Amino acid sequence: MVVWRRVILPVLFLVVLGAAALALMKIAFVPDTASAEPAGPSAGVTEPVTAVARGSLVNELDLEGSIARDEEYVVRSATDGVVTAVHVADGAVVQQGQLLVTIKQNDPVRTVELVAPEAGEVSDLALLKGQASTIGGEVLTLTPARHHVLATVKPAQLYRLVNAPTEATVTITGGPAPFACTGVRVQIAEDGTASVRCAVPADQTVFAGLPASLALALGKVDDALMIPVTAVKGGAGTGVVWVDAGDGADPEERKVTLGVNDGEQVEVLDGLAEGDSVRQFVPGFAVPVQEQCYDDGAGGEICESGTSW
Repeated sequence: MVVWRRVILPVLFLVVLGAAALALMKIAFVPDTASAEPAGPSAGVTEPVTAVARGSLVNELDLEGSIARDEEYVVRSATDGVVTAVHVADGAVVQQGQLLVTIKQNDPVRTVELVAPEAGEVSDLALLKGQASTIGGEVLTLTPARHHVLATVKPAQLYRLVNAPTEATVTITGGPAPFACTGVRVQIAEDGTASVRCAVPADQTVFAGLPASLALALGKVDDALMIPVTAVKGGAGTGVVWVDAGDGADPEERKVTLGVNDGEQVEVLDGLAEGDSVRQFVPGFAVPVQEQCYDDGAGGEICESGTSW
């Protein structure tokens, strides 16, 4: 009994204290690697895909522009002779067929009357009575009464205007009912600025400087295979898409033939089948990401939105 109290019991007490001390040191200084979790993002960003589907496409292009007067041009003499009479003055408004200048031709002797080729305004009158006139010589400058619509085109829209129709619809705010203009053509200035121009019908009353919108019906197709334009590298006639088989392998780069394009969806004429999956964005395109969330390391989440590439 004495040995138990004096030897064994104190030794057991020391062993228990030592074990407790070791347990406390482990808790304080040794991390629990089994339960540790990384504090990084909990989900990776995957490239979105879209299925090739069927639908209707209408390629309509609305452009903003203005009404402008047609360009002035020089009226020239068609004969040699002497001017016997000048019937107009600078600033005069003339009608088509109105007499401008009378010229006496010497060989053979006859009187030639020069008339206005169309309605317009006279300027820069170059002949006087008694002055000699030569074939091809300048008589005056005529600014026609004709008008046209001129609308600016963004460079990215030019390919949509390939094979554009010859007519467009013009709308003038506060003006007459929408009307058709003819002779639609694309023109590019020396500075690279592109525009669409068409002629205003003669029976429409318009004024230079009025703002106008121009609507072009560039194409329509029903029951077409189509994909987003963001999925195609290219866009005018041919392009390249990235077909995703959904098995985790790298997507297949595939050439496609393209048709009608409405600015958001494009028709696929060849290279894809209905139901094929393609990457929604070509490589290098800024892909919108709605939201990404990750563990903040303290039992909560931090969510961010932005774009991936």
